[in-house]
Amino acid sequence: MDVYLTREGYEKLESELQRLKKLKVELSREIGEAMEQGDLRENAGYTAAKERQAEVLRRIAEIDEKLRKAKLIEELNVSKDEIRIGAKVTLREKESGEEFVYILTGQEEADPARGTISVHSPLAQGLLGLKAGQEAKINLPAGLRSFKILKVE
Repeated sequence: MDVYLTREGYEKLESELQRLKKLKVELSREIGEAMEQGDLRENAGYTAAKERQAEVLRRIAEIDEKLRKAKLIEELNVSKDEIRIGAKVTLREKESGEEFVYILTGQEEADPARGTISVHSPLAQGLLGLKAGQEAKINLPAGLRSFKILKVE
């Protein structure tokens, strides 16, 4: 499955990968030092370093996989006037009149508290393909809601 990322999200993952690779080297050194201390069965430092190393290696593999499959949202050739991945959408909930601004991202970068939602979320699924001025009735976990699309950027 493709991973859709903004350039910022891609660079953030690359930065984390470099940090983890440095940490891997440090952990290897710690493990080597612990091995020199003798009996490994009773060496808590060795056991902790091995566990941390396994976690770091797992995360490195996970990030490598994501970066290999990554497609940058900014480089996708999609219509700019309809709601799609990478779009910034301003909507008004019809009942409350409350306005929301969301950027539709891939799952990796979704953080509703920061204004980014996954294109796989129920709200985004109900909005995909629509244009400014249109209305949408979307069945959300909190129930059926109506939205007016004010702007698509």
